[in-house]
Amino acid sequence: MAQFLEFAGNHSPLFLAFMVVLSLFIWTFIQAKLQKFLHIPPMEAVNLINREDALILDIREHNEYNEGHIVNAKHIPLSSLAQHINTLSKDKQRPIVVTCRSGSRSASACATLQKCGFEKLYNMKGGIIAWQNADLPVTKK
Repeated sequence: MAQFLEFAGNHSPLFLAFMVVLSLFIWTFIQAKLQKFLHIPPMEAVNLINREDALILDIREHNEYNEGHIVNAKHIPLSSLAQHINTLSKDKQRPIVVTCRSGSRSASACATLQKCGFEKLYNMKGGIIAWQNADLPVTKK
């Protein structure tokens, strides 16, 4: 223990950097435990659509959505999700798979929906990119 304290005193910038990295690492685990939504790959999303009639919610912006989207996906851009939550209220008990371009914006949309009382939420890992890489169909209609 004395060597540890001596090291921390002699190398304070290095020790500080270590503590920051350690804190971020711990925060990642805590945040994952607090989330009440799962991160699923595209094939699991297909299973949810086929077996449980899951709703696909695409939260990309209009220009991204028009480049290609999942068939029958409901489109509500993340920037206006809070204003349009009420349009999803009838689907509150239904599984909802949220997708974006790569899967990061959809995680924040899942958190927003979770705060509004939605329970069966799934964030599609890799977003529409992973969907297309899995050779799953998209439409431009």
